[in-house]
Amino acid sequence: MQKPYYKVIILLIVLLVVFSNSSNRVNLLAQNSPVKLDKKAEKAINLDFEEGEIGQLPTGWVSPTKAFGYDAKLVVDTVKHGKQSVVLFTDQTTNPNGFGNVMQAVDATAFRGKRIKFRAAVKSDIGSKAQLWLRVDRVNQQAGFFDNMQDRPIISSIWGYYDIIADIDEDAETINFGMILTSKGKAWLDNASIEEIGTLTYLKEPAKPLTEQALANVSSFTKLFGYVRHFHPSDEAANTNWEALAVKGIKIIEDAKNNAELMEKLTTLFQPIAPTIRIFPSGQQPSLPIELTKTNTSKITYWKHQGFGAETKSSNSAYKSERVQQALSDKTPNPNKPFIGDLGQGISCLIPVALYLDGEKTIPHTENKQTIKEELIKYSGNDRSTRLANVILIWNIAQHFYPYFDVVKVNWEESLKKALKSAAEDKTAKEFTKTLKLMIADLQDGHGNVTHPEEQAYYSVPIVLDWIDGKLVITKVEPSLADKNLAPSDVIVKIDGRSSAEVLAEKEALISSATPQWKRFRAVSSLLTGLKDSESTLEIETRSGEKKAVTLKRTMFFYELQEQKPEKVAEIKPGIFYLDLDRISDDDFMATLPKLEKAKGIVFDLRGYPRQISPIVLSYLTDKPIQSARWNIPMVSTPDHKDMLNFNTDGRWMLEPKKPKLAAKIAFLTDGRAISYAESYLGIVEAYKLAEIVGAPTAGTNGNINIIKLLGDYQVIWTGMKVLKHDGSQHHGVGIQPTIAVSRTIEGVAQKKDEVLEKAIEVLSK
Repeated sequence: MQKPYYKVIILLIVLLVVFSNSSNRVNLLAQNSPVKLDKKAEKAINLDFEEGEIGQLPTGWVSPTKAFGYDAKLVVDTVKHGKQSVVLFTDQTTNPNGFGNVMQAVDATAFRGKRIKFRAAVKSDIGSKAQLWLRVDRVNQQAGFFDNMQDRPIISSIWGYYDIIADIDEDAETINFGMILTSKGKAWLDNASIEEIGTLTYLKEPAKPLTEQALANVSSFTKLFGYVRHFHPSDEAANTNWEALAVKGIKIIEDAKNNAELMEKLTTLFQPIAPTIRIFPSGQQPSLPIELTKTNTSKITYWKHQGFGAETKSSNSAYKSERVQQALSDKTPNPNKPFIGDLGQGISCLIPVALYLDGEKTIPHTENKQTIKEELIKYSGNDRSTRLANVILIWNIAQHFYPYFDVVKVNWEESLKKALKSAAEDKTAKEFTKTLKLMIADLQDGHGNVTHPEEQAYYSVPIVLDWIDGKLVITKVEPSLADKNLAPSDVIVKIDGRSSAEVLAEKEALISSATPQWKRFRAVSSLLTGLKDSESTLEIETRSGEKKAVTLKRTMFFYELQEQKPEKVAEIKPGIFYLDLDRISDDDFMATLPKLEKAKGIVFDLRGYPRQISPIVLSYLTDKPIQSARWNIPMVSTPDHKDMLNFNTDGRWMLEPKKPKLAAKIAFLTDGRAISYAESYLGIVEAYKLAEIVGAPTAGTNGNINIIKLLGDYQVIWTGMKVLKHDGSQHHGVGIQPTIAVSRTIEGVAQKKDEVLEKAIEVLSK
């Protein structure tokens, strides 16, 4: 994971990837009780912040995050419009473990079935990060639309206007909106508005199986769709609403009766937006369009992909897709050397990946009347065409930009057919979530995940679990269950009448993972999650052989459930210090540094994901410059990942040594929970032999994530960057191997031992 971006996605990995529930900690907290108001207003008020006393909250607004160290008040010294604005701020000098929020909650009745725009003027302190947000709450605690600008945070110290476009569900109850501050410092909000854009048209085509011919037709359409969308640089294609075209294309292409009709329909659909492409029977040699051979200009345009960045709006992203213009050279794609692609069924396509320009316009000029623009359509996973379109969209993004097909041996074309068939027959948005999860699982990507608002498994019964020696073992029991007579080392034999192994296997099938250990960790973590206060009946077998059934409520927010560990900084044995890198900050480390200088041994715990600390620790473990593993962003210019040989290798951590170099013996603890940023840390330890690595292999997945928003509020996460070890060998699916392997035992759990930590102490004490 690259240094400029690791803080942006730390919480994404911990919460979105590990627990499969939302896009980051802010998302989760914004969707749940910390910012959920007991009361809502009939309508939004005081959006210009002109009402209320200076130094107090503006009338009609609340700031429910004081517990995180944030507050909000009216000010007159920094204003965009009128006489007053509201500032959201924290007085803490370090990045707080939370976020600040100023918001309103209003009745959604008047906006049901509408598309609205929430707009406001925002500016932030230098170094601070603000985000507008809007969430829709539906009946029966169902989640609706949610956007918190996670992919486009506001980091400008100059006033600017920012928008969130939201579709309000027909059963919406409350609209929550406001501004969050996800860093230290200040952010100002002014001149807000909520505008109704129009009435939504709902798509609700029922489920229907794909015939064999229809499946072949849609598969061919999928491939051509990706070639044109991602690589054909015409002005018409660049201005096309590709999501809408995918939905429209399904309805046109599916019913083609034979190859001839399919080629005709594909040509009719795509030539208005890509006039120089050709669809033809495989084996024939089509003549080049004259526009690719005869021209008075040498200026061309083509797509330049640094990973896949078309969905990314943040300037901090590692990924960028742009249509560049420059003179034709031997280093650029050539218009008269188009790509020839196989669409299946004996049909091929000719796709120019570069076009000549006449001034600023691509040749030929057309008066395209068929380019699909944004419409007031509410897409939903309950609509068949929307589901099929989403499969087409995400399959192509992975097909052309996923960087690990060289080590992940999967038949991605078969994954396409399987997903299309399932999507056509899914009856609900929830069923389709499972289809997408199974599809992304085929990528064997530890970052890979699918989220949807209807997934609300945020709460767990208050016990911590692990899979040890082939059994589902309770490793920690929260005090709230004191009356249930449960103990660490108790084995859960059945969950709601089904064997634990069966439930675990079902969970694991839906999890994308490069290694068994990461898949197992994620599955075990989510085995007992569900809606708040829902119940689960567990059949327990104790160490003594006693069997009993116990019914438990899901009362704890899943993030609160943690294994028992020492204090985040502790002297666990005379002269031996323990620091939990999951919990400490840079300031915590620096405050402890004087003691570490005199220590005989230091244990750094990386069984999980560092949330707040930079790589600063590593600089005190070396007397020479060190760098991170090889981060490689694919530079893609042709389809089907066949030439994924060129990479942008900028962005590696280059760490200079700092004094004092710690002289103590050092051990890092790790296991299958350590992923991404944690593996960047441990990769340096491994490569430079900075310390013993005690525990079990890590998750084997690194590289900045990429977030794709699909139709119907689905979101897909995947890895867009290839990471290699320092020596150029494979990291994906391998991970960091311990120098001293240690496994948990049920006996150790019964005795409340941390066997990995104890082994590290033993090693450091010698």
